[in-house]
This record gives sequence, structure tokens and C-alpha cells, in this order.
Amino acid sequence: MRTALTKLADLILKSIVILTVTNEVRGLILAGPVLYGMYKAGGTLMALWIGFCSLAGIALSVIVPLVLAKRLSAIRLS
Repeated sequence: MRTALTKLADLILKSIVILTVTNEVRGLILAGPVLYGMYKAGGTLMALWIGFCSLAGIALSVIVPLVLAKRLSAIRLS
């Protein structure tokens, strides 16, 4: 029984890693149009602020899962 639970936990953690990598790629794809929009707007202060806020939101959606995965991994190892 314990072996089955260990294999299940290992499978869940591997899927978390795969989903985290997928989330990173999604973040890079979402950042492209924001940077292009800032370029087309000519770098005005409002465009830079909106771009910063958009990129910060994307970064948070990528960084938070990474931090959680790292903490889950640390808990699993201890």
C-alpha cells in the first residue's frame, strides 16, 4: 500500500513540474503582445505603466506556482 502511495505522490509531483513549465511558456507568450504594444505606443508614460502592470501580473502568475512547487518539494524531502 505504501509503495502505491509513493508512486502516486511521485506522479503528482511530476505533473506539477510539467504544469509549471507549461505555465512558464504561457507567461512568455503573454508577454510578447504587451511588449509589442509598448513599442507601438512610442513608450509614453501611460503605455509604460500599463505594460509594467501587465507584465507584473504575468510574472506573478508564473512565479507564485514556482514558489509553491519549490515549497512542496522541500516538504516532501524533509
